[in-house]
Amino acid sequence: MKIQDMTLNELENDIQSLRSRMIATGIQKGLNHPDSIKYSQQLDVLLNKYQRLKPYKNQL
Repeated sequence: MKIQDMTLNELENDIQSLRSRMIATGIQKGLNHPDSIKYSQQLDVLLNKYQRLKPYKNQL
């Protein structure tokens, strides 16, 4: 699914799932492990998208 096609609820679910995966990876492998960094960067993309979409939801 493309990020542009996501609804706000789907995006919130994906953010929570990825956040949990990132935390678990950070605990198991360390915060500087490439997998932890990869999840963090992916989470940044989703959070930025969420921030851009959320104001529009509040206007509806």
